[in-house]
Amino acid sequence: MSGANLKKVGLKVTLPRLKILEILERAGDDHHLTAEDVYKLLLEQDEEVGLATVYRVLTQFEQAGIVRRLNFENNISNFELDTGDNHDHLVCLKTSKVKEFVDPVIEERIQEIAKENGYDLSGHSLVIYGTLTNEA
Repeated sequence: MSGANLKKVGLKVTLPRLKILEILERAGDDHHLTAEDVYKLLLEQDEEVGLATVYRVLTQFEQAGIVRRLNFENNISNFELDTGDNHDHLVCLKTSKVKEFVDPVIEERIQEIAKENGYDLSGHSLVIYGTLTNEA
Protein backbone atom coordinates (compact mmCIF):
# COMPACT_ATOMS: atom_id res chain seq x y z
CA MET A 1 0.00 0.00 0.00
CA SER A 2 1.30 3.43 -0.87
CA GLY A 3 0.74 7.00 0.18
CA ALA A 4 -1.86 7.32 -2.57
CA ASN A 5 -3.76 4.40 -1.08
CA LEU A 6 -3.69 6.05 2.34
CA LYS A 7 -5.33 9.09 0.77
CA LYS A 8 -7.97 6.87 -0.83
CA VAL A 9 -9.06 5.62 2.59
CA GLY A 10 -9.17 9.17 3.93
CA LEU A 11 -5.87 9.31 5.79
CA LYS A 12 -3.30 12.03 5.39
CA VAL A 13 0.09 10.78 4.28
CA THR A 14 2.52 11.28 7.15
CA LEU A 15 5.96 9.83 7.81
CA PRO A 16 4.83 7.87 10.90
CA ARG A 17 1.94 6.31 8.95
CA LEU A 18 4.22 5.36 6.07
CA LYS A 19 6.86 3.87 8.41
CA ILE A 20 4.29 1.84 10.36
CA LEU A 21 2.68 0.62 7.15
CA GLU A 22 6.11 -0.40 5.85
CA ILE A 23 6.78 -2.41 9.02
CA LEU A 24 3.44 -4.21 8.70
CA GLU A 25 4.07 -5.00 5.04
CA ARG A 26 7.59 -6.36 5.71
CA ALA A 27 6.64 -8.47 8.72
CA GLY A 28 6.52 -11.73 6.76
CA ASP A 29 5.48 -14.89 8.62
CA ASP A 30 5.57 -13.15 11.99
CA HIS A 31 3.07 -10.53 10.93
CA HIS A 32 0.86 -10.59 14.02
CA LEU A 33 2.44 -7.59 15.71
CA THR A 34 1.52 -5.72 18.87
CA ALA A 35 1.81 -1.95 19.03
CA GLU A 36 4.89 -2.50 21.20
CA ASP A 37 6.43 -4.74 18.53
CA VAL A 38 5.91 -2.01 15.93
CA TYR A 39 7.34 0.60 18.31
CA LYS A 40 10.48 -1.51 18.96
CA LEU A 41 11.02 -2.01 15.23
CA LEU A 42 10.73 1.76 14.70
CA LEU A 43 13.34 2.33 17.43
CA GLU A 44 15.66 -0.18 15.74
CA GLN A 45 15.33 1.90 12.57
CA ASP A 46 16.16 5.09 14.52
CA GLU A 47 12.70 6.49 13.85
CA GLU A 48 11.44 9.00 16.38
CA VAL A 49 7.84 7.90 16.70
CA GLY A 50 6.25 7.63 20.14
CA LEU A 51 4.33 4.64 21.39
CA ALA A 52 1.14 6.73 21.67
CA THR A 53 1.49 7.62 17.98
CA VAL A 54 1.88 3.94 17.09
CA TYR A 55 -1.33 3.09 18.96
CA ARG A 56 -3.17 6.00 17.32
CA VAL A 57 -1.99 5.09 13.80
CA LEU A 58 -2.86 1.40 14.24
CA THR A 59 -6.35 2.38 15.43
CA GLN A 60 -6.74 4.68 12.43
CA PHE A 61 -5.57 1.87 10.13
CA GLU A 62 -8.10 -0.48 11.74
CA GLN A 63 -10.94 2.02 11.24
CA ALA A 64 -9.89 2.49 7.61
CA GLY A 65 -9.85 -1.28 6.97
CA ILE A 66 -6.09 -1.49 6.45
CA VAL A 67 -5.40 -3.72 9.46
CA ARG A 68 -7.34 -6.17 11.60
CA ARG A 69 -7.10 -6.05 15.38
CA LEU A 70 -6.94 -9.51 16.91
CA ASN A 71 -7.57 -9.93 20.62
CA PHE A 72 -6.41 -13.25 21.94
CA GLU A 73 -6.59 -14.71 25.43
CA ASN A 74 -3.55 -12.75 26.66
CA ASN A 75 -5.58 -9.49 26.36
CA ILE A 76 -2.94 -7.98 24.09
CA SER A 77 -4.07 -6.63 20.74
CA ASN A 78 -2.23 -8.00 17.74
CA PHE A 79 -2.47 -6.36 14.35
CA GLU A 80 -2.21 -7.85 10.88
CA LEU A 81 -2.73 -6.35 7.45
CA ASP A 82 -6.28 -6.95 6.26
CA THR A 83 -5.72 -8.80 3.00
CA GLY A 84 -9.37 -9.73 2.65
CA ASP A 85 -8.70 -13.45 2.97
CA ASN A 86 -10.36 -15.70 5.51
CA HIS A 87 -8.12 -17.60 7.87
CA ASP A 88 -8.10 -18.80 11.45
CA HIS A 89 -5.45 -18.77 14.16
CA LEU A 90 -3.53 -21.08 16.48
CA VAL A 91 -2.11 -19.38 19.58
CA CYS A 92 0.56 -20.82 21.86
CA LEU A 93 -0.32 -20.06 25.48
CA LYS A 94 3.32 -20.26 26.54
CA THR A 95 5.02 -18.16 23.87
CA SER A 96 2.05 -16.15 22.47
CA LYS A 97 3.21 -17.23 18.99
CA VAL A 98 0.38 -16.95 16.48
CA LYS A 99 0.06 -19.14 13.42
CA GLU A 100 -2.54 -18.86 10.67
CA PHE A 101 -4.28 -21.76 9.03
CA VAL A 102 -7.02 -22.40 6.50
CA ASP A 103 -9.02 -25.62 6.55
CA PRO A 104 -11.67 -26.11 3.85
CA VAL A 105 -13.52 -28.72 5.94
CA ILE A 106 -13.85 -26.31 8.87
CA GLU A 107 -14.91 -23.49 6.55
CA GLU A 108 -17.59 -25.69 4.98
CA ARG A 109 -18.87 -26.83 8.38
CA ILE A 110 -19.11 -23.25 9.64
CA GLN A 111 -21.21 -22.39 6.58
CA GLU A 112 -23.46 -25.38 7.28
CA ILE A 113 -23.88 -24.46 10.96
CA ALA A 114 -24.85 -20.91 10.07
CA LYS A 115 -27.35 -22.12 7.47
CA GLU A 116 -28.83 -24.78 9.81
CA ASN A 117 -29.49 -22.04 12.35
CA GLY A 118 -30.96 -19.56 9.87
CA TYR A 119 -27.97 -17.20 9.61
CA ASP A 120 -26.53 -15.51 6.56
CA LEU A 121 -22.86 -15.76 7.50
CA SER A 122 -20.96 -12.48 7.22
CA GLY A 123 -17.77 -13.67 8.91
CA HIS A 124 -16.35 -15.76 11.70
CA SER A 125 -13.41 -15.97 14.04
CA LEU A 126 -11.83 -19.22 15.14
CA VAL A 127 -8.90 -19.27 17.54
CA ILE A 128 -7.38 -22.49 18.82
CA TYR A 129 -5.32 -22.19 22.00
CA GLY A 130 -2.68 -24.67 23.08
CA THR A 131 0.98 -25.12 23.76
CA LEU A 132 3.39 -25.38 20.86
CA THR A 133 5.10 -28.75 21.16
CA ASN A 134 7.60 -28.26 18.35
CA GLU A 135 8.80 -25.54 16.02
CA ALA A 136 6.81 -26.81 13.03
